[in-house]
Amino acid sequence: MPLTHALFVTTSASAVQEIAVKSPVFTNMGKIPVKYTADGANINPPLTLSKIPDLTRSIVIIVEDPNAPVDTWVHWLVWDILPTTKISEGMIPGIEGVNAFNEHRYKGPCPPADTRNYFFKVYALDKLLQLHCRSVKYDVMKAMKDHVVGYGELIGTYKRSNIIQVSSHATPDIYI
Repeated sequence: MPLTHALFVTTSASAVQEIAVKSPVFTNMGKIPVKYTADGANINPPLTLSKIPDLTRSIVIIVEDPNAPVDTWVHWLVWDILPTTKISEGMIPGIEGVNAFNEHRYKGPCPPADTRNYFFKVYALDKLLQLHCRSVKYDVMKAMKDHVVGYGELIGTYKRSNIIQVSSHATPDIYI
């Protein structure tokens, strides 16, 4: 599939360059360490970016779970990141928007019982978005239209190992 079709964002750029997105704490399709999930410190993992296009004026990061039961679940939305090759652990590199938890922050993986894939999507833009911090993914995607010059992603997996199954009965049944 051509890279521009994978973006779900139309662009007038003559070519969208591929950005290499990696993490020193997990590989592509590898397990995300607990520290970076809702079961741990709940902070964003470190990322390294390379092959950033020369035309890049800002970067957008969207972390999402496309297999959530209700629509794609956004765990982190951040834009107007100045061009960089490193996003540090726990760093707020730009303007954080509203995630699917209705919060302005990174909120790590927290799947119910199955293994899920979490996409760390990185977009290079030829401009700053300068959106209000109450913006959601739709607002960011709309503002990115025709300004994407680079794209890359890293996919991590996570399955909770300590899920406690709670009975549907709040109290034991008592028969007299």
